[in-house]
Amino acid sequence: MLRKRSPLIICGAFIFVAWNVILIFVLMRRPSTRGALDSPDEPGNTGDGAGGGQFGNIMNEVMRVANAFEAELESQKKILLQIQNHWAVWENKGGVSAAKPKSQAENSAPAVIPILVIACNRVTVKRCLDKLIEHRPSAEIFPIIVSQDCGHAETSDVIASYGSQLTHIKQPDLSDISVPPQHKKFQGYYKISRHYRWALNQVFNTFSYSSVVVVEDDLEVAPDFFEYFRALHPILKSDPTLWCVSAWNDNGREGFVDPGKASLLYRTDFFPGLGWMLTKDLWAELEPKWPASFWDDWMRHPDQRRDRSCIRPEISRTLTFGRKGVSLGQFYDKYLRFIKLNSEFVPFTKMDLSYLEKKKYDESFEKEVYSAPVVTVEDLQSGKLSGSGPFRVQYSSPDRFKTLARNLGVMDDLKSGVPRAGYRGVVSFLSRGKRVYLAPPAGWSQYDPSWS
Repeated sequence: MLRKRSPLIICGAFIFVAWNVILIFVLMRRPSTRGALDSPDEPGNTGDGAGGGQFGNIMNEVMRVANAFEAELESQKKILLQIQNHWAVWENKGGVSAAKPKSQAENSAPAVIPILVIACNRVTVKRCLDKLIEHRPSAEIFPIIVSQDCGHAETSDVIASYGSQLTHIKQPDLSDISVPPQHKKFQGYYKISRHYRWALNQVFNTFSYSSVVVVEDDLEVAPDFFEYFRALHPILKSDPTLWCVSAWNDNGREGFVDPGKASLLYRTDFFPGLGWMLTKDLWAELEPKWPASFWDDWMRHPDQRRDRSCIRPEISRTLTFGRKGVSLGQFYDKYLRFIKLNSEFVPFTKMDLSYLEKKKYDESFEKEVYSAPVVTVEDLQSGKLSGSGPFRVQYSSPDRFKTLARNLGVMDDLKSGVPRAGYRGVVSFLSRGKRVYLAPPAGWSQYDPSWS
């Protein structure tokens, strides 16, 4: 802004000086009307009278010029003050390099982060929407967009009943999708992938938002759900080693998380989904190659992840209540219905979250994990270990990981070699009140996609 305004400021100052120089020059050169009328050549004027009259006229002219000059100076002073005031305004707007630096919160309006609810034929979407609206701090900062597939009239009526509290859009293509014969029973997964692609294109390309939090219609959100995403939004935007923020902990069941550490956040290499934020830039990267089906597992492939991580919480900020769906309740009865939903409001936007920066986080994480003593599952289950940990249980093969995970009660599946909630191969959880790291040997360098 300073570059644009500087010529105007210089021009104003130049006009101010030039105008006063011209004014003085004109006034000094101006002939005296009164002196001409009192000329000594005029009959009846004597030499002494003419001299006295001329001197008086000169004095009068000097006084008149002085008064005019003073009035003009006053006028120019006002102009100069206006220039100074404009300069101050430009400084306050941050357009001048000498202006006092401002914090991010002072320097910009709050980012608008829409919530995209993916809906189909569940009238229980009401539970999801009720909690979103109950905990939403601002409709302007967090507009809700419900994208509905399936053409289910009763679900449509439920969504429409919220009126102006949300925006209701409908996926127009309800046709069946041609699928390979062996995938005939997976038709629903193909439709979900098609719906996601259409809905995300609407958010980013039609509504022109720069980021979005995706929520499915069977999720209930925690009281600090919005606070969580608002605090992590600038971190996601600025850190190229991150590609998403998720509200979900795959191993977040009661007894496996620390209820006293509701503010604890992690980096994870596993894409969690279930309430997650992405940016428009990421969508521009993914959309051209978006898969026909099984989009979430596709996201977990190395070609998409590209060694980037997500942020996840110790205690989940979403809870799924949808046992029925295309997944036919996979994992629901054993794991998902026991996930602990956070109930304590954490003021994340007032906290220092710089510990999540990759270099700082990796140094601290590896030091804590690999300085922990190695123990066995039997040691943990015997009750003979003292203290709250941390303790390390080590694995070196996919089969060993699965066996240990089952014995410890955490999810045992691997996607492209990455364990659920894992970071650098390490899964963090509580077992009998003790912090445990299920970890590969020290010196781990990369995932093996064949571990799936």
